[in-house]
Amino acid sequence: MHNPSKLHLGDAMRILRYIAGTSDHGIWYSKVTSFTLTGFTDSDYAGNIDDRKSTSGFLFNLGSGAISGSSKKQEVVALSTSEAEYIATTSAACQAVWLRRLVAYFN
Repeated sequence: MHNPSKLHLGDAMRILRYIAGTSDHGIWYSKVTSFTLTGFTDSDYAGNIDDRKSTSGFLFNLGSGAISGSSKKQEVVALSTSEAEYIATTSAACQAVWLRRLVAYFN
């Protein structure tokens, strides 16, 4: 940033306080008998009030813990809730294929 303001400094301080207060948090991986790949995906519809673009997100678990996740603003303006969900599902499906191949490689 070339010209940070007091607002930016306040935001940075809030982030640092959050990190300091959550340093003991983490993902717990417990011993499991089978490693099942499970995925979840969701989107909002026109959640950004400035450009009406939707946000997509997904999370994948392997066994007992998260191994991959993403949350991104969609590149196009969805015309319906179904379209926003379809875009989110497409992104998650690409990640699922990659993760399945990775798991198969190590199996």
